Amino acid sequence: MSKIDYNLLKIKGIVCDVDGVLSPTVVPMDANGVPQRMANLKDGYAMQLAVKKGIRFAIISGADVQQVRNRFMKLGITDIFLGAGMDKLEALKKWLNDSGLKPDEVAYLGDDIPDLAPMLAVGLPVAPRDAAIEVRAIARYITAADGGRGVAREVVEQVLKAQDLWPVTAASFGL
Repeated sequence: MSKIDYNLLKIKGIVCDVDGVLSPTVVPMDANGVPQRMANLKDGYAMQLAVKKGIRFAIISGADVQQVRNRFMKLGITDIFLGAGMDKLEALKKWLNDSGLKPDEVAYLGDDIPDLAPMLAVGLPVAPRDAAIEVRAIARYITAADGGRGVAREVVEQVLKAQDLWPVTAASFGL
């Protein structure tokens, strides 16, 4: 039984912000002051499985770092919008148009002010537990996980279970 109060059978697409959702908000920096993003392996497993099961994914981030693009491409995600800044809604609209998905078929996982507009434009806005208060106020679902600590896994697992697509045996690992 899902904890998300939404018809998860409708979800055909999931959009994720990176910093604060798929990576923690506190990260080490290199000698040049560039944040070194971390990746949650359970998020990655769930995301690549969802892609293989037919769920469309998009990454929309203000960051424009090649390592971020590489990470998600390795998971099978090809719709990656980096450097979106405050224009995340425009990137979302382009993705919706290109993918043919309807807003009510999409979950958007965001954590901060630039995510407000795109979150309001989809059927299922989701926020990590430690998201900005304004974001939590508009979310239909707030995860038990903080950003970077399994937010995508928590949502993707519930979506795939609702659609009877979640693997139930260890033999399914790595599908």
